[in-house]
Amino acid sequence: MTTNAKVGEMGVYVAAPKGEAKAAIIVVPEIFGVNPGIVKKCQKLAAEGYLAVAPEIFWRFAAGVELNPDVESELQQAFGYFQQYDANDGVIDIEATIKAIRAGIAGHAPVSKVGLVGYCLGGKLAYLAAARTDIDASVGYYAVGVPDMLNESHAIANPLALHIAGADGFVPPEAQAAMHAGLDGHAKVTLFDYPGLDHGFATEEGDRRHEEGATLADSRTAAFFREHLA
Repeated sequence: MTTNAKVGEMGVYVAAPKGEAKAAIIVVPEIFGVNPGIVKKCQKLAAEGYLAVAPEIFWRFAAGVELNPDVESELQQAFGYFQQYDANDGVIDIEATIKAIRAGIAGHAPVSKVGLVGYCLGGKLAYLAAARTDIDASVGYYAVGVPDMLNESHAIANPLALHIAGADGFVPPEAQAAMHAGLDGHAKVTLFDYPGLDHGFATEEGDRRHEEGATLADSRTAAFFREHLA
C-alpha cells in the first residue's frame, strides 16, 4: 500500500508492507526529489517487510519535485536546488520523520525501530543523521561532503555504512582517502568501496545504473538492516 502524507508541512511518500512492518526505513532522495526511482526503492523495501518513508527534502522552496537526471535541463534544475539547500534543515526534517514513524505515520501502527538510507545528498544526510539523531541504523550511497563533517564522527553512536564509488566525480580520490582516514577506525562505521564505479551507480532507473555494482551494494544494505533493525 502506498500513500502520500505529511509530516508537518513536508510531504512524504509512504510504502507499507502487507502485514505488520518489521521496522521502518526513511529513504532520503538524491537532489532529484521523490522521483520514480525513489518510489521504486520504497516499494522494494515494503516488499521486504519494511515501512518505507521518503521525505520531500526540498519542500521549503520546491515542493513536489520529481526530476530526471538524464535530462540536462532537469539536472541543472536539481543542481540549483542543491545550492539553495541547508543540510541542517534536512536533519530537522529527518528527526521529525523519525518521531512521526514512532508515533504512527499516515494511519500506520507505530514502529519503534527506524533506519535510514540516503543517496548523494541523501547520503550526506545519512551521515548527519547518524551523528545528530537517534536513528537506529543508517546507510549512505555516494555521500557528498563527508570530509567536511568528520569532526562530528565522535557522536555516531549507532551503526552507519557508507558505499563509496571509486570513480565518483563528486567525491574525488582525496575526499575518499579522507573518509577512510577519519572513519576506518570507528567502531560503528563500515565503508564499502566500489572501484571504477561512478556517482549514482545504484539508481533504480536511467543511464547511471551499474547493475552488478548496484546489486552488490543493495545486498550489503539489506544484510546491514537485517542485522541492525532486528
